[in-house]
Amino acid sequence: MDDQGPDDLVRLLARVHALQAFVGTPDGTNLLAGYKRAANILKKEGHQGPFVSSEVETPARGLSTSLEANVIGTIELSYTPEPAEKALMDALDTAAPRAAAAVAAEDFAGAMGALASLRAPIDAFFESVTVNDADPAKRSARLALLSRFRDAVHSVADFSRIEG
Repeated sequence: MDDQGPDDLVRLLARVHALQAFVGTPDGTNLLAGYKRAANILKKEGHQGPFVSSEVETPARGLSTSLEANVIGTIELSYTPEPAEKALMDALDTAAPRAAAAVAAEDFAGAMGALASLRAPIDAFFESVTVNDADPAKRSARLALLSRFRDAVHSVADFSRIEG
């Protein structure tokens, strides 16, 4: 075994224990359900596209969160996002970097906590937003948003391997 072996095992066990504890909570259970729903939609649609961020980059203004620009991440929107859609974008803008930083610091409980903040926004998104909208621009942007949600969760743990 190389010098990194035992440390890697300790990190893996810490991650597994944090994941088990998180999935056993209401936030974990509901986030897992939201993840599975998003993953199933993306799989059915064969979507692997760009992610959606609420940060808008313009040459004159730098980064902004202005909805008036109708640009979300790399996707130019032809519509104003619905409130639950915008709330999920904003939640991902906060939670994804927090989760990534926590994983880098080997704070797996902190990473799960960052993901927990996505529970209410993903629930609200599925309750009030039609992902497969008749408008192709809305559909594309919403699939990209779900892809970003899936990727944020995968940065912490592969929820696709969790049963239940």
